[in-house]
Amino acid sequence: MSTTGLPQGAVPKLERPGPLRDRVYEALLELITTRALRPGQHLVESELAGHLGVSRQPVREALQRLNRDGWVDLRPAQGAFVHEPTEAEADQLLTVRTLLEAEAARLAAANASAPAIAELEELCAEGERAVAADDVDAAVATNARLHAKIMELAGNAVLAELAAQVDRRVRWYYTPVARQRGQQSWTEHRELIAAIADRDGQRATEIMRVHTEHTRQTYHEREK
Repeated sequence: MSTTGLPQGAVPKLERPGPLRDRVYEALLELITTRALRPGQHLVESELAGHLGVSRQPVREALQRLNRDGWVDLRPAQGAFVHEPTEAEADQLLTVRTLLEAEAARLAAANASAPAIAELEELCAEGERAVAADDVDAAVATNARLHAKIMELAGNAVLAELAAQVDRRVRWYYTPVARQRGQQSWTEHRELIAAIADRDGQRATEIMRVHTEHTRQTYHEREK
């Protein structure tokens, strides 16, 4: 499968300044994360270079880096392909995500201010609007922002650093089940925000644990 079937408007603009290879890497990673480039898809250097408006050299360098980071598989005599995660890979990462996010919820309940709660509520409303409009990309992006805000409110730099290492892959795994999770996910977010607002760390921890576990289970039960 070639890359010529990218959805209209899917290719991100390359931000300037910064080394071109880094900007190409980020652009390709975003396309993979959002599944505009799907797992198993053949990545043709010349086509990607044409989409991004660059030469083949920074694309080649970006693909090599993506290979090192586990996003792309380079196969001898065949070329580059978007990595196809195994069920075990997804399960391990989403299990670790549950541990990190549950602790973040507990800490956020102890630290969140009234303005921070209001921001979480607005993000939740934004996510609900995306679900109502069947805008999967917006729902996924808003989901990531809400979870990132909770991690920020936790106030633990080490925890945030660990969470950042898995954030991109969480989005990758969440995208194909976002529509299936639908409104239920945002109902769980509402319950979580209420627990944080009540400064009930124990309840926030349990709600987050159940919430992230639902996503893990839904991923494994998705239509392949």
